[in-house]
Amino acid sequence: MPLPQDISPINSEMMDSIARSAAMDWIETKPGKAFMKILWIAPESGRWAVLLRWRKGYVAPSHKHLSGAHAFILSGRLQVRDGTLEVGDYVYEPNGMVHGETTALEDTEYLFICDGPVLFYDDDIFTGYLGWEQLQRLQDQANAKTAAE
Repeated sequence: MPLPQDISPINSEMMDSIARSAAMDWIETKPGKAFMKILWIAPESGRWAVLLRWRKGYVAPSHKHLSGAHAFILSGRLQVRDGTLEVGDYVYEPNGMVHGETTALEDTEYLFICDGPVLFYDDDIFTGYLGWEQLQRLQDQANAKTAAE
């Protein structure tokens, strides 16, 4: 029996994509301390997914989530607010969550999926903003560097 309507994709670019993270180079975001692999960027929604690698002692600044975010710890441990995230832990941080620094207690890798931007601050001063556009620029720079080598 045929389906009651056509559900084939209109835009083939909207089909699933595979990020082969093992084949990707790490992008250094804080010299010697923090690295990322950009797995997925969705300009139409502002969502993004990255694999983060933080060396022991790296401290991410205080920040506010301007959208929901998911994190899953693959290795190591992170100090977040009053708790510690360990291997296998998953955390969801809702839109509007504000918290202080996040510290890598060990060399740590984790999957971070965000529904939009994150705003970084220090006391009463905004120090940075990370959204899909900044990630796209980082990816473009990394691709250009690889092509030049």
